[in-house]
Amino acid sequence: MGLYDSQASAECAQWYLIQCKGGESFRAASHLENQGYHVFHPVLAVQRKRRNKLVWLTEPLFPHYLFIELDQVASNWRPIRSTRGVLRLVTFGNQPAAVPTYIMETLLQNSVQDEASKEVYFHVGDAVEVTEGPFKGQLAQLTELKGQDRALLLLTLLNRPQQVEVPIAHLQKP
Repeated sequence: MGLYDSQASAECAQWYLIQCKGGESFRAASHLENQGYHVFHPVLAVQRKRRNKLVWLTEPLFPHYLFIELDQVASNWRPIRSTRGVLRLVTFGNQPAAVPTYIMETLLQNSVQDEASKEVYFHVGDAVEVTEGPFKGQLAQLTELKGQDRALLLLTLLNRPQQVEVPIAHLQKP
């Protein structure tokens, strides 16, 4: 009989959307999971320029939002509002807004990160501007990334295309 009750409960559960305080979606997800809630917080690996170096960061796919699976009857909804990082449960009127099942199924199926889905800051072929050094102010085309710190550029010097190698720290998107 207990097994039947848990199956019935799982069939009644739906996904809802939680709005988090700015920059606190990871904290909110962690605290909700510690309280026993089933949370889905899709993330994306992205490359960003920090302190003149390219670094990989994990960022939320939906900044300021995460998903929580709740049962209208069996789940305790009260602690959610006072959980650290949570701003509110998204509602329409006075009713929590359930996320359609097909949307959640798609998100859950596509949540696995692979190397091809990482978002890179600079791509080969990008137009870049040199911000420091002898080529400062020059627009160039990125032809190759050489490790984490250097890039090979195609610059037009004296009306001829020239390849030069510069530190990634000296580049920005125009």
